[in-house]
Amino acid sequence: MEKLWFITNTNSGTATQAKCEALEAVFAERGLTLAGKTEFPDQKLPEPKALDAAKVDTVVLFAGDGTINAALCALGTWQGDFLILPGGTMNLLAKALHSELDPQKIVHAAHVAKRRVALPFVEAGPHRAFVGLILGPAATWFRAREAVRKGKPGRLVAAVRGAWRRTFGGRGIRVDGAPKLGDDYQAVFVTPHLEGLDVAAVDARDWGAIAQLGWEWVTGDWVAARAVTEARTQRLKVRGRKPVLALFDGEPVTLEPAQPITAGKSLETFITSREAAA
Repeated sequence: MEKLWFITNTNSGTATQAKCEALEAVFAERGLTLAGKTEFPDQKLPEPKALDAAKVDTVVLFAGDGTINAALCALGTWQGDFLILPGGTMNLLAKALHSELDPQKIVHAAHVAKRRVALPFVEAGPHRAFVGLILGPAATWFRAREAVRKGKPGRLVAAVRGAWRRTFGGRGIRVDGAPKLGDDYQAVFVTPHLEGLDVAAVDARDWGAIAQLGWEWVTGDWVAARAVTEARTQRLKVRGRKPVLALFDGEPVTLEPAQPITAGKSLETFITSREAAA
């Protein structure tokens, strides 16, 4: 970890401009070279060949899970290292990789860290989720989250009404490939593990779980909602002939019908400051 490319998103939960500047000061204090910087989404993410041309050995990501997901997918073939810093709301990847959640302290620890680990992910076509995937009508709650982020209360009310109507007034989602799962769930959570995919499904009979899901979406911690049916598998597929809304690490994607959803694993390129990474 000597030559860096810094990717930030100051629209994320805690990644302010002042904190970004403070991190750049830490880079200089440690004698690290900042070869380039990307302020996402205003600037395009770097391509692997651009990083190699600049002789970058480490990409530092200070943003929320959605931005981190976009960068990791764009750089999926790049063989340099990644340093994940907590700059969002949940910061689940940073929590898994580091015992310390102060970004500046993580940089100090990472500079001398020797361990690199692989991360599991959920994969469907070109899309990956390193934190988790949500399928089903309840995925429409993301619009309420976006209204909160943008400070638009009128749009929030309309988004909540629409999400509630879609969740309880329409047909649920059906998936194949996970034992114990039946039909018509309002939400299916898919979480990656090195051994496969953990699947948790919520149906409308447990309306409290759906209400909690909606609230967690609005407040940011969307993975906290409880589920009622759980299974582990290596491969899933959504039934039906129509595209469905899917949320990869909280970001909306239209998933084509019958698209296989599988378990994957990255290269061992993630810097961890833990003695035993999660």
